[in-house]
Amino acid sequence: MKVVLFCGGMGLRLHPSTEKIPKPLVQVGGKPVLLQLMKYYSYFGHKDFILCLGYKGDEIKKFFLNYDECLSGDFVLSKNGKKRKLFKSEIENWRITFAETGLHSLVGDRLKKVEKYLYNDEVFLANYSDGLTDLYLPDHINYFMKRDKIASMITVKPTVGFHYVSANKDGYVNKISQLDQTKIRFNGGFFVFKNQIFDYINPGEDLVFEPFQRLMQKKQLVAYKYDGFWASLDTYKDKQRLDELASKNASSWEIWNKKNLEKSGVT
Repeated sequence: MKVVLFCGGMGLRLHPSTEKIPKPLVQVGGKPVLLQLMKYYSYFGHKDFILCLGYKGDEIKKFFLNYDECLSGDFVLSKNGKKRKLFKSEIENWRITFAETGLHSLVGDRLKKVEKYLYNDEVFLANYSDGLTDLYLPDHINYFMKRDKIASMITVKPTVGFHYVSANKDGYVNKISQLDQTKIRFNGGFFVFKNQIFDYINPGEDLVFEPFQRLMQKKQLVAYKYDGFWASLDTYKDKQRLDELASKNASSWEIWNKKNLEKSGVT
């Protein structure tokens, strides 16, 4: 399946990290979150990517045009430095389409603009490009296929201690409590779509609001509950948390590394 990755947002809540690079190139544990997400999909056999570019999209193009796997992997240098043999290439079989989808486009509009690259694809995957998980992807895809609907997304529990605040009509707070994580779930940003999704998106729209509302009215949107590891790179605090996990070799989202398979529950 092709994988559509929304890479055009400005990542304002990650400033100053995103002043010179787009959010998908912000590093977690020394590697861009976009590259790690692509490795995740590639691990499950999905190696045909469509990158929806916007803010500083040229930096993403430069990254892949200049990407040298020898800097992070084992290789042999011979013939007086003229020949390099990489023992294992992670991106050798990847196919990447770089699509300019506008500086200020909303997510639904970005997806609509790459419809021409998906006209032969009955089912495809999509992602915001800022979430990491150890979700066993085939389980979500199988869940989607069995229900025979147009769209599916994973839903996850809150990962931080938000507080629920209740106030009366005069603005006086009368209750503060922890969010009930057994009841509240969030959109986790990992999607599976049928091609019919494009019939529900109008130019200039977001994805979750108008198109998903139309899908809900037709009972064509389903949710896959996932309670394993999931984290979003949305703020600098999120980056610090993920960097800390990586420094402790607790990056369970790196399921493509054998050392992390047992930690993530993937066999």
